[in-house]
Amino acid sequence: MSETTQSQRNGFLRHVPLMVIFAVAVFGFFVLGDYLTFETLRDNREALLGWRDTHYWSMATGFMVIYIVIVAFSLPGAAVASMTGGFLFGLYAGTVFNVVSATIGASAIFLAASWGLGASLTARLESSEGAVKKLKEGLRENEISVLFLLRLVPVVPFFVANLVPALVGVKFRNFLLTTALGIIPGGIVYTWIGVGLGGVFDRGENPDVSLLWEPFVIGPILGLCFLAALPIFIKSIQGKKDA
Repeated sequence: MSETTQSQRNGFLRHVPLMVIFAVAVFGFFVLGDYLTFETLRDNREALLGWRDTHYWSMATGFMVIYIVIVAFSLPGAAVASMTGGFLFGLYAGTVFNVVSATIGASAIFLAASWGLGASLTARLESSEGAVKKLKEGLRENEISVLFLLRLVPVVPFFVANLVPALVGVKFRNFLLTTALGIIPGGIVYTWIGVGLGGVFDRGENPDVSLLWEPFVIGPILGLCFLAALPIFIKSIQGKKDA
């Protein structure tokens, strides 16, 4: 086999993980959307609670595996899964299970993207000039702050915060750190809502996710966003003074 053919084959194989994730995500969007819902949880809650009471760690392990798959393949139902963690395991254990699972799933999609398409884009960024070069240097100088912002800003979709860092070549250790810590505030809120799902189901109502936008919830999160953005702002001011 010639070196060119081998190189092309290796290049194709590097894209396979991301292609699989994309294919499963599309499949899940059209097929699984009707299953990963609050209605499914409500209809099966007695069986789930009974299994939790008799096989706690088996239930916890199974829950985490399902949550990891949902995040890793960008399947619908991540919010439902987060609330299910609170419903089944309470605020403290549920938050731990949710955060650990989401971090593992996010890391999986990050590695798949960075190994394939991300590697090609990173190489192009490294050889770029002009505005793209300045953007790349700015990202590298503020990598931790930017990654924290992606996690903390409520309007940034979770899968976007998983893919974009991989495509621009951020360090995996920084991605892992900011993901594990940055998703804790939102994770607590979703788990907290999930703790009250039993009462919501008894009343025949749907969970009220508008709680996320209440001042006592969004206020601290926006405060954390400000703290994450502060180093970028300070460096920008210093850069202007030096110029």
